Amino acid sequence: MSKLLATFALVALSAAVAATDWESAGKAWWKHVEYLASDELEGRNVGSPGFEKAAAYVAGQFEHAGLKPAGTQGYFQPVAFTEVSLNAEKSSLALVRNGQSTPVPVPQEAQLGYSAESAPEIEAPVVFAGYGLVIPEAHYDDLQGLNVKGSIVAFLTGGPKSIDGNLRSHYSSGEERWKALRAAGAVGTISIPNPGSMEIPWNRQELSWGRPRVSLADQSLSGNRGQKFSASWNPAKADDLLSGSGHIFQEILAAANNDRPLPHFPLPVSIQAHITISQKPIESKNVAGLRPGDDPQLKNEYVVISAHLDHIGVGKPVNGDSIYNGAMDDASGVASLIEIARNLQSERVHTERSLLFLAVTAEEKGELGSIYFAHHPTVSGRIIADLNMDMFLPLFPLKWLEVQGLNESTLGDDVRAVAEAAGVKVQADKEPNRNRFIRSDQYSFVKRGIPAVAFKFGYIPGGPEEKVFNDWYTNRYHGLKDDVNQPVDLAAAAQFNAILQNLAVRVADADQPPIWKPNSFFRRFASSSE
Repeated sequence: MSKLLATFALVALSAAVAATDWESAGKAWWKHVEYLASDELEGRNVGSPGFEKAAAYVAGQFEHAGLKPAGTQGYFQPVAFTEVSLNAEKSSLALVRNGQSTPVPVPQEAQLGYSAESAPEIEAPVVFAGYGLVIPEAHYDDLQGLNVKGSIVAFLTGGPKSIDGNLRSHYSSGEERWKALRAAGAVGTISIPNPGSMEIPWNRQELSWGRPRVSLADQSLSGNRGQKFSASWNPAKADDLLSGSGHIFQEILAAANNDRPLPHFPLPVSIQAHITISQKPIESKNVAGLRPGDDPQLKNEYVVISAHLDHIGVGKPVNGDSIYNGAMDDASGVASLIEIARNLQSERVHTERSLLFLAVTAEEKGELGSIYFAHHPTVSGRIIADLNMDMFLPLFPLKWLEVQGLNESTLGDDVRAVAEAAGVKVQADKEPNRNRFIRSDQYSFVKRGIPAVAFKFGYIPGGPEEKVFNDWYTNRYHGLKDDVNQPVDLAAAAQFNAILQNLAVRVADADQPPIWKPNSFFRRFASSSE
């Protein structure tokens, strides 16, 4: 659009914002959340009857909103998975020192990982390698001079604060970290969470351990090939692992918290593990609906609006409740997909490019549904942007909007424009060490060279909203309390939906598609995909 047309559009948008009944719009959004997060759907786990009901519901809502089927089978894109179940009674973990084996309580002290790659039996030495990172662009290498061949590498989660957040985040992903460790000859990993950045307390993590795990049947898309062992170690018990090394966990934490170099050293201990698993094929599906563009050429360019449909299913009962309903994570985002599509239809909005509404599966298993879609898109043409909604958390009035990826592409400029028209201020990710930009479905698109952004309700550090936000993570994130019986600001959710809708329209009607900023780390993915 020309600058003049863009100005008129924003003026019209500001007038529309002022006239909207946000409470009513929020109630319409909440009705979808209530169904998707109901006990009837049993937590929408991948491959479960509850997920199938959810997928059918979304497809029906897409059809009702006038979206055309955009899957490979109607609205659906089937995705094949391998489900791996652990036989906990026949699995064990131990520390071996001086020939003496000491059992490690699982999952109280350590949580065993298990996948199709896991070795049934393994005994291997352990090496502590700082953060376990190799970041060539920052001339940073935790493995330099350290022999890890045939070893299990233990590391502290996170990375050096002195390295740019996005650069650090990318190499901190499980896939990138393991790629470097595998190249150095490692056979497995032990991650030790930094207590200062743990989003879920260990005692709540224990409740979800032991559920079946899922990987893509297409092994070429797997990020953990060759990883024979993995575990996460309770930081409160880290000194059991480090015993006899001459180092204690508090020393390592103090170095990390003060951005000093972490020590690197072999441990006088080996890991001994027995892992018994069973495997079976399962199938799930992405749900895709299309609002075609009007321009004969530009309609083959697509703006994807995405959210994930799955959650983590049913777990161990606590006070009679065992269903992980996933209301905010991410029934909220899927409900927004539906409401945005419905609003576009009722307002008879036309765009030059096409809008693709995508509810993906298996985000909770490692963004697997979006990885599959990004490698096997169901539309022919070019995807130019992804606007992803994963638990945007409308827990208080919308005054600030936090945008992950804000300064990476010109999408950030578009977000600023539509948010300003709505009277909302924009801020970048305030906690880059939590790596949120690489931990949801937008990153599947980023790695294919496609500019993307994701969202959270923002706040001013130190204000009351920060406490509400942090309390939600501590008490509800991936917990039984993320259900429909939690306080939510319905009007603010509707205001957020309007901003996302206007952002999608703005990008779809722009003269040029979004591009990465010249200094963005992620620009390299666009270059490598061309």
